[in-house]
Amino acid sequence: MKDFRVIFMGTPEFAVPCLAALAASCNVIGVVTQQDKPRGRGQKLTPSPVKAWATEHSLPVWQPKRVKSEEFCAFLREQKPDIIVVVAFGQILSQELLDIPRLGCINVHASLLPAYRGCAPMQWCLMNGEEKTGVTTMLMDAGLDTGDMLLKCELPLGQETTLSEVHDGLMNIGAGLLIETLEKLSDGTLKRIPQEGVSSYAPMITKETCHIDWAKSADEIHNLVRSLDSWPGAYTNLLGQKFKIWRTRMTECRTEEKPGTILKADTKNGLLVATGDNAISIVELQAPGKKRVSAVDYLNGHPIELPASFED
Repeated sequence: MKDFRVIFMGTPEFAVPCLAALAASCNVIGVVTQQDKPRGRGQKLTPSPVKAWATEHSLPVWQPKRVKSEEFCAFLREQKPDIIVVVAFGQILSQELLDIPRLGCINVHASLLPAYRGCAPMQWCLMNGEEKTGVTTMLMDAGLDTGDMLLKCELPLGQETTLSEVHDGLMNIGAGLLIETLEKLSDGTLKRIPQEGVSSYAPMITKETCHIDWAKSADEIHNLVRSLDSWPGAYTNLLGQKFKIWRTRMTECRTEEKPGTILKADTKNGLLVATGDNAISIVELQAPGKKRVSAVDYLNGHPIELPASFED
């Protein structure tokens, strides 16, 4: 592969394998990432996972407040990159910036485009019960994930697949697909494929997205819970307190009880809750200020007297 001069733009853990693969294959002349943010109880300024990796491996790191500012665009032009690679960076690139590298800007996107354009494709594909997802490399344009596609790789999804499993799977697939994309670019075999057909959008996850509506079907609730596993977590309320629900299990138990009604709450059966159709079993939950535990362990120390309902 040609010794491309590459600028990498990325921020979270998802982007780190792509950066590592690039550093082993190309001339990474600089890394652009979001500014350090206060985290934890002490609100200590903490670097992004991408910055931490780049610093450890002695790569130059740049952290502009606004990547599309005139000053930073001028700085990037001075670097004369062949390619800019963008993976979950977190800022929108201007056309001026997209025009800087002579071979364009390549994005590694965590969906099978044109499905799930936007910032939360991994969550929404699970929330909608998709049977597969994947990674697409694309040549960026000024639209929101609308550029010509380059390569794709699929990942099958099961009914129990969680967000953390999709994240880790696509994170590793993305690194390999990026290098394959650059190899094909280097030998002149890379083809651009316009995005055609039905597209969909994966908007930002909000507090309301995470709220469990017990009137929905058990299948919809189960998909919501597994789509928010690891972060930020689906939630509901019980006796005025907010509980996060981390894991559920489908059942064939039909019920005519009001959605949200707790049908069983014991150390043998755990928690069984009425939904809009079948009852659903809560396997793991987190009480306010407590750690994530199994429903059985929670009930061992915090029995719930019935009748009781979530959201009442």
